[in-house]
Amino acid sequence: MGNQVEKLTHLNYDEVPTSDPNGFEPDVDERPRIGVSYIFSNDGGDDDEEDDDSSERFPPEKDLAKDEEKRFEPADELGCSVYFREECMFERNTGTDTHSAESLLNKCRPGDVVEFVATGQYPHWVVYVGDFQVVHLHRAEIKNGFLTDVSQGKRGRIVNGLYRFRALQPQVIVRNAVDHVGSRDRELYWRNSECFAAWCRFGRREFKIGGEIRIGKQPYRLKMHFSDKKSHVLEFQSLEDVIMERRRSDQIGKDAVVQELANHLNATQEFQEDSLGK
Repeated sequence: MGNQVEKLTHLNYDEVPTSDPNGFEPDVDERPRIGVSYIFSNDGGDDDEEDDDSSERFPPEKDLAKDEEKRFEPADELGCSVYFREECMFERNTGTDTHSAESLLNKCRPGDVVEFVATGQYPHWVVYVGDFQVVHLHRAEIKNGFLTDVSQGKRGRIVNGLYRFRALQPQVIVRNAVDHVGSRDRELYWRNSECFAAWCRFGRREFKIGGEIRIGKQPYRLKMHFSDKKSHVLEFQSLEDVIMERRRSDQIGKDAVVQELANHLNATQEFQEDSLGK
């Protein structure tokens, strides 16, 4: 099929905002700006919030019981990999076990990063700092609290190994998190809970808002794995943009991603056929 480069305006595959070609960073409150190139592979031969999620949408307490019924199903999760140029820097396989918050208390060590997941919601990342407490970005503020309270009934898992960066020393990770407790609104340098938690653990500027200069190139690739022989690749200018789109895919679920992709490819094919027929 070849590559098609789309200019899109909303948050699905055929409607996604593109980056400012001049490389200017948007304000924190603006929606993510994503540049996308579509590459669909049928042979498996590749070598290879989302609203502003600094105010992550957690349900009010009266809705918790209903959300607890939507237990996280590993089958709904989409496996994916992230590449910077040709180097794989993130990889997630499907079917990773999750645990109750109470069980995680026996597994976590200071400096660990925990991801809480639930069907139809954005994953929520926290940094475990010891004494049963975590630090996390929630509703445009960096807060601390007990792990069991922050989980809000969701199941979680330790995700230290998803990013293939070298982690900082545990005491440094904890200090990174604790030192920012109380930061809020325009004091924040991270768009979502994942960016904050990953920055605490790895200390890399790529996780911060505007942490990378946008010069028109798209060195990052998000490869989504639908089966052993089918994958779909999106290209981005920054790691921040990759994370925003990957989290959106997590929130809507695998089936919705597949449907969006099918709709986009069908629309592209119809457009090409109409153009050739004129």
